[in-house]
Order: sequence, then structure tokens, then C-alpha cells
Amino acid sequence: MKYLFLFYSVFMTMSNSLIIFDFNKDSISTSWKIVDDTVMGGRSGGNFYINEEGNGVFEGYVSLENNGGFSSVRHTFESKRVANYSKVLIKLKGDGKRYQFRIKSNKNDRHAYISYFETTKDWQSIEVSLLDMYPTFRGRKLDMDNFPCENLEEIAFLIANKEAENFKLEIDSIKLQ
Repeated sequence: MKYLFLFYSVFMTMSNSLIIFDFNKDSISTSWKIVDDTVMGGRSGGNFYINEEGNGVFEGYVSLENNGGFSSVRHTFESKRVANYSKVLIKLKGDGKRYQFRIKSNKNDRHAYISYFETTKDWQSIEVSLLDMYPTFRGRKLDMDNFPCENLEEIAFLIANKEAENFKLEIDSIKLQ
């Protein structure tokens, strides 16, 4: 009976997760797109690739020249129903800097729902509550409800700390729970 309960617990934990992206050596990075402040005349430069360990790496530099100040990487996918999930779990290794995790219900929305997180220089698990993600557009909080927790079509990472800096974020996995 004890083993049956253990099996059930493991099965329920696994079945209550939805993998958004689980990086490995065979992952294809072309579904991840860089969007830097160059779209508005800035001079920042980000890059995204899969490293030898099979992790996604978002790295580059943020420049404040020419009214710049951000770099981001985005992953768009077929709409996923997320009503049964309450949080995003991200396994990553950072550089001690602050980042935004961003999501969109519809990839064509102009606004995104965001949450900030701080990184260390070690591997860590970041937990983001979907209900706490609030809407923004061009760095301004919007007078709208927080994330509606219905559908998900895009995730992104963004760095914009109002300073010129190099950055590096190594990502192992992103899943909903």
C-alpha cells in the first residue's frame, strides 16, 4: 500500500506539470528570437544559443546609448490552455542581476504580463505566480487586471536595469505547475 501511494504521488506531481521548454543538446534555438532596443534606435545586443551542456543561454550587453536600455529573448508557441496551473517554475543560472520573466496570452498583444526575479551565480529554481503577473507596455504598468490564467502563447526574458552592463542567463527548463 505504501508503494501504491508513492507511485500515485509521483504520477500526480508529473501529471500536474506542463513543460513549456526543457533544454537539451538536441534543442533548436531558432524558435527563440532576440528583440533588443535597436528596434527603437538603441545599441544593446543580445544573443541566444544552446551550449555544450544543453542549456539555453541568453547573453549580451545592454547599452544606454541612443536612449537604449534593454535586451530580450522571446519564445512563441501554439496556444496552451493554462487554467489548471498557478505558477511557472524556471531552473536557471544567472549572473547576480535582475531580470523580467514575461508572458503573453496572445502573441499579438502589445502588452505583456511581467514578474521580476533576482539571480545568483548558482543554479536556482525561480517560482513565479501566474496570478501576480501584471500587465505592462513599454515599461509602464497598465490599468488592467493581472494575467487571466486562460491561455499562453509567448514567454520571454528581459534585462533592463537602467545601466550599461554585460549579462548572461543560462536556462535549463521552464514549466507550469
